[in-house]
Amino acid sequence: MALQLRRKTHESVVYIDRDSAPRIMPSGEDFILEDLPIGTRVLYPNAPIKGLPNREAAIRYALNHPHGCDPLFAQLEPGMRVTIAVDDISLPLPPMATPDIRQTVLEIVLDMLTGHGVDDVHIIIANSLHRKMTEWEMKRMVGPKVFNEYYPDRYYNHDAEWADGMVKIGETKHKEPLSLNRRAAESDLLIYVNINLVPMDGGHKSVAVGLCDYESLRAHHEPQTIRDSDSYMDPEASELNRKCIRLGRLVDEHLNVFHIESAINNRMYKGDMDFLLKNEDDFTAFDRMKFEAMRYTMNKLPRPARRKLLHSRPSQYEMIACHAGKTDPVHKKTLEKGFEQYVIPVRGQCDILVTGIPDISPYNVYSILNPLLVQVMGLGYHFNFYRHKPLLKKGGVLILHHPCYDDFDHQFHPSYIEFFNRLLPETRDAFVLRDKYEREFANNPSYIEMYRRGNAYHGAHPFFMWYWGENGRQHVGKVIAAGAENAHVPAILGWERADNLTEAIAMARSYMGNSAEITMLHQPMIGIADME
Repeated sequence: MALQLRRKTHESVVYIDRDSAPRIMPSGEDFILEDLPIGTRVLYPNAPIKGLPNREAAIRYALNHPHGCDPLFAQLEPGMRVTIAVDDISLPLPPMATPDIRQTVLEIVLDMLTGHGVDDVHIIIANSLHRKMTEWEMKRMVGPKVFNEYYPDRYYNHDAEWADGMVKIGETKHKEPLSLNRRAAESDLLIYVNINLVPMDGGHKSVAVGLCDYESLRAHHEPQTIRDSDSYMDPEASELNRKCIRLGRLVDEHLNVFHIESAINNRMYKGDMDFLLKNEDDFTAFDRMKFEAMRYTMNKLPRPARRKLLHSRPSQYEMIACHAGKTDPVHKKTLEKGFEQYVIPVRGQCDILVTGIPDISPYNVYSILNPLLVQVMGLGYHFNFYRHKPLLKKGGVLILHHPCYDDFDHQFHPSYIEFFNRLLPETRDAFVLRDKYEREFANNPSYIEMYRRGNAYHGAHPFFMWYWGENGRQHVGKVIAAGAENAHVPAILGWERADNLTEAIAMARSYMGNSAEITMLHQPMIGIADME
């Protein structure tokens, strides 16, 4: 009876009892069924908030009723220089079904600019040190009309390594430097188009991070900042956010920035994959049939084909709010709506936290979730899906279910390969890695060339990925890679391995005791555990 009562604490918090159905867990490109121990707490994402019925109208209203400044049309004059910066392919995940929200915003804004005699307009993808988007990806994001009119001379990726294309803005009082894209910084008006997927996105981070260079990013993408962020999904407790605010206010002192932010719901899938968002106890016969059909298909395909199939399924997110204007008031409204969608009230920390690692991250779109990215999703993103205090007790065990294959994308992640195979066997100490090797990778001419001329992440990027797991690494007692198909990848990462989840839970209980409380994050999870 007690278990039945606990099942009612919140619709997104479910406790496993004797008649509970097995749970679906992602493990890379696979989906497995697992019977969890009785009493395990499973956190599901909240039900999606209904999307706005007319997002075009919502965008137009936001442009004409901004927060903290004049309407966009009132700021426009013939002959002025305008730059529009847009989030890159790392948002949202997976890439949206077309038309992308950015396409809708751009078409409305560009029509307004044309109507007011503004023809000196550039569109810049704010990719910071991420890989540059490919031509196909750029066209898909903004649609053929915008692409054909602006690409390639007036629609392009930010280049953080083009010295002439960057300009020094200044320093904060804490001696944090900031250099930005010259075209954006020297425009009469900079319009930033953001899609807010998690609370870490948007706000002052948009311009100060998306359009900066390596030296600027280095001031806050570093181990101590991440250790001091509790968590970086909770802006009020995030040192990373505090540093971005300082830099963003420096931006606002020197640039005229008009933000357009969109909050979206968490409806990642519809149709034949919508069952992944549901409680398995509530599955219909049709849901079970869809899962079995997907699992049968996946089992027949080699891993690259499974990956390609998963990456071909666009997300079905819907706009639930749109706000425009000055940075702080806009982002405050966006965060309020985002937390309304994501916050899950949770009482009590757990001893063992279990999460499957799906083939989804901001850094492997149309690519491989390599070992460093498995690490950043587990110890970084999934661990940090909380506010007030961690879901996992200090010294607890984190179980990640993923095959941990030793596979890298040589086009997108070349510096990751050297980082993983050369540096991590020497040390996993983030501070040593930063002091001894980060600049070597950042200044490597080959990595710079692959970033600038190809589609590679910047040479320093694997360091940032390692740092982003730093607060998780300092908090957990052990990490166990369940389902790992080899021993050396978990060993290099400093983890233990288990053949399956049952073995991993037994190992965790041997550390934490047989009465250890277990919580599972049900994936795909876009939610914030609001810890009491």
